[in-house]
Amino acid sequence: MKIILILPIILSFFVTLITIPFWIKKTKKIGMVWEDMNKYNHPKNISGSGGLIVVLGFILGVLCYIAIKTFILNTDITITNIFALVTTILIIGIIGFVDDIFGWVHGGLPAKLRIFLVFFAAVPLMVINAGVSEIAVPFLGVINMGILYPLLVIPIGIIGTSVSFNFIGGYNGLEAGQGILILFSLSLIAWLTRHSWVSLMGLCMVAPLFAFLFFNKYPAKVFPGDVLTYSVGALIACMAIFGDFERIAIFIFIPYIMEVLLKLRGGLKKQSFGKPQEDGSLKMLYKKIYGVEHLAIFILNKFKKKVYESDVVFLIYGFQTIIIILAFIIFRNNLF
Repeated sequence: MKIILILPIILSFFVTLITIPFWIKKTKKIGMVWEDMNKYNHPKNISGSGGLIVVLGFILGVLCYIAIKTFILNTDITITNIFALVTTILIIGIIGFVDDIFGWVHGGLPAKLRIFLVFFAAVPLMVINAGVSEIAVPFLGVINMGILYPLLVIPIGIIGTSVSFNFIGGYNGLEAGQGILILFSLSLIAWLTRHSWVSLMGLCMVAPLFAFLFFNKYPAKVFPGDVLTYSVGALIACMAIFGDFERIAIFIFIPYIMEVLLKLRGGLKKQSFGKPQEDGSLKMLYKKIYGVEHLAIFILNKFKKKVYESDVVFLIYGFQTIIIILAFIIFRNNLF
């Protein structure tokens, strides 16, 4: 990648860094504030839907990339693929923002309607027949999915990643940090497999996530909202599809597969939060484990007398990092 292509990444970072304080101020002024459920007495003073600014930073970074490739480098920029990807992120970001406005306390968008709407976010990728229809299946070898790839695999991928990425959250800095870890690793994979434009798309989201994390880390001043989690989840699927590394992406997504299974154990009704104490520590909210977050609290309780919110976040970061390292080891023949 030419050095000038760092500019879109820098732009997306600083747009987010500069705009978030304004967003925090305005949302508090209009009362768009949410409860911090892992704090004692659940103070309702945290700015909501800050992920909208992250998506804005991402979009401006991508448009800057297109401008550089068009007017300065005069090279092919696979513009159809890029605009299909951007359209998908915009559609799903709007869906996430609407879900935020309705509020998770009141159930947000009905589950069936949410999935129906997210399906439309996959349409831009479906109509351009994105990705490669040949998929390597364990024990069966390479299977050509043909028309079933755009009609079945793509929407399942977009729906699955966007919805499930929303499951691991509710802790200061967790969603943004997880997004950074996963998208950076996929960007590296895309670069190693010579899909440089896909790598740039990932980094254009990693940069604003870093800027957002300054305000979202413990103690958070702003929450991401579904507008961020849906968008990051959809981008993960887009990168896997355009980069043709679905298997590696699925492996890296193992913590979220675990989360879905644990959530199903609770009938998708159990919350991921801990039970906050007056001293700022957390205890198990339920007797059983219904999420990776609960599992983290359970494990930490074996080694610490008091478990704090940041402990849970860093343990999940650590678990995700181990999964990423294992992915590079297991799939190294596909990368180097």
